[in-house]
Amino acid sequence: MYLMLSKRNWNANKAVLFDLDGVLVDACDWHYEALNKALKEVSNTWINRDEHVSDFNGLSTLTKLKMLVDQGRVKEEDISTISSLKQKYTIQTIEDNTTVDETKVMLCNKLKANGYKVACVTNCIRHTAELMLKACGVYDHMDLIVSNEDSLNNKPHPEPYIKAMVILGCLPENCTIIEDSPTGLEAARLSGASVVKVRNATEVIPEMIKL
Repeated sequence: MYLMLSKRNWNANKAVLFDLDGVLVDACDWHYEALNKALKEVSNTWINRDEHVSDFNGLSTLTKLKMLVDQGRVKEEDISTISSLKQKYTIQTIEDNTTVDETKVMLCNKLKANGYKVACVTNCIRHTAELMLKACGVYDHMDLIVSNEDSLNNKPHPEPYIKAMVILGCLPENCTIIEDSPTGLEAARLSGASVVKVRNATEVIPEMIKL
């Protein structure tokens, strides 16, 4: 079920809503490698890179694991163990590899200076999302973070983006969403906002936003 969208009590706020992996931080490979490490350790299986790009990219870890259960590659009772290990390996990778990204800081400063609300909407769990945002230097610029723990439906469902709009008081026509994966792009388009597609985080720079 979609959140209720009503123009009543909404204001003229403008917002830019960022995905996280592949948009603010190029972490897609980190998640891929962390999940495969956990899968091999517990279930002696893995996801090859082609099927990750075509079938799994942008989905939450829980959704990926449920898909693997349906395919007979993972036991349902192992989901919790694999998920915990994947989170452990992801955190280690983030701590070892993430540095402050001055271009993203400049972009957020530019948006805030021009009256825009700034939010991150991600299929990551909140702890991981906050860790990555702090490490790349933009956590304090965020007016809102919507993680996969904050919605009944995750991307590709539009609910996470619609929820962000409701909380920020922004109508879809006053929002721009920056996304990279097919999963995220579908959610963004269904939300009714303007959508900017990028290939990776290196394309997310201050010059891309025309104010």
